[in-house]
Amino acid sequence: MKRLLPALAFLGALGGCAGPQFAGPAASIERPASEQPVVTEARRKAKVHVELGQAYFQVGRYGVALDEAKSAAAHDPGYAPAYQLMGLVNMYLEQNAVAAANFEHALKLAPGDPEIQNSYGWFLCTTGNEQAGLEQLASAARNPYYQSQTRAYANAGLCQLRLKNDAAAEVQFLRAIEMDGGNQQAIFHLASITYRRGAYEAAKQYLSILHQRGESSAESLWLAIRVERKLGDRSAEATFVQQLRRRYPGSPEYQAFLQGQYQ
Repeated sequence: MKRLLPALAFLGALGGCAGPQFAGPAASIERPASEQPVVTEARRKAKVHVELGQAYFQVGRYGVALDEAKSAAAHDPGYAPAYQLMGLVNMYLEQNAVAAANFEHALKLAPGDPEIQNSYGWFLCTTGNEQAGLEQLASAARNPYYQSQTRAYANAGLCQLRLKNDAAAEVQFLRAIEMDGGNQQAIFHLASITYRRGAYEAAKQYLSILHQRGESSAESLWLAIRVERKLGDRSAEATFVQQLRRRYPGSPEYQAFLQGQYQ
């Protein structure tokens, strides 16, 4: 988690095809609290503070983000997104007990809120409670009012990877790109999964989609190098090596290339 950029960590937390998509109980279906009508001045002020806190969180100003969340709760103690934001900040600061209490309080205030369920589900997945996390993510993904269902599916895929279940993870990443074909995280992990399975042409196709959109990272370029090596295309391999050397010379991936650690 430490290698994630704060903005990407925030977007992930906010936010294949046979058999049941998820296990887990059915939940009440509600619109996200952040999208519900503002009917009081206290709620309006709380919403403004949360939106400001989210902006600070995305640029790594965690203390300020936490202050804004607390200000929101002071204006309107019943505004669930304020406690969700507190949970996200404390999760990133690794204050896990506090974060859990924040998320649980948010869900008490808004039991069927898919944004909070997605955040809490990802928190549970990253703190060793993957099955409970998958249940929260299931509820978020099933909610028709949730505009970011792709995030819940992608987070479920990541959660399954933590359980070392590539097959289940692939199902969830495929659902994520079904909801949003531009979900870069899902596309990259589908490439990784198919590479590990030995389906190198499929991995190449996923990476091609990713790179055609200009979304190349050290991780994706290093994976592309290994894919082309497996396929025996030394010209394509050299092209990706050049890009990795030029753009990410200090990355662990480039160091792995220099040391010949292809596996």
